[in-house]
Amino acid sequence: MNAGFRTRIEHVDTDATGIVHFSRYTSLMETAGTEHLEAHDAGLTAFGTAGVDLVATDLRVTYLHSAVYRDVIVADTRVDHVGAAWFALAVRLLREEEDGSRTPLVTGDLVFAAVDPDTRRAVPLPAPLRQTLRGIVPDAAHQRIGTPAHSGPRGSAAGHLGDRRPGARTPPPTVHRPGPRP
Repeated sequence: MNAGFRTRIEHVDTDATGIVHFSRYTSLMETAGTEHLEAHDAGLTAFGTAGVDLVATDLRVTYLHSAVYRDVIVADTRVDHVGAAWFALAVRLLREEEDGSRTPLVTGDLVFAAVDPDTRRAVPLPAPLRQTLRGIVPDAAHQRIGTPAHSGPRGSAAGHLGDRRPGARTPPPTVHRPGPRP
């Protein structure tokens, strides 16, 4: 469990029905993921110091249950795969129930590419950060997030984070940020 991520749903997170708006989960997933990376000295701070930006190139989310105002949300987060110029984070958000149990809300993964801050072109992950990221990828024997241990090497649960083959998508040579360019 990523002990560093814990938040309470605020009114601004909800829609007119009082349920967390679907788009808010992606922001929570990104925050949980970047906090996990920071805790392992491989976050945005470390990449910035190395002169490299990270941009999201892929996002996949499976919605399982809803959250409402004042729910406490925690996260399971891990580095799922590390490539030459990108890495994938697997994230699961859970609602912490009053009895201490946890209800899965969403599962998904985020893929980040390393880019040159000036040209916005993909660059290799800096070697020390690539090694750090590889050091926090769980062994293949470890169970995938949200998957029963008996479900096989890639899992059989719908929306399983491992359904996408690592390396199936590499970032394009140029990654653009929305908005005007400097």
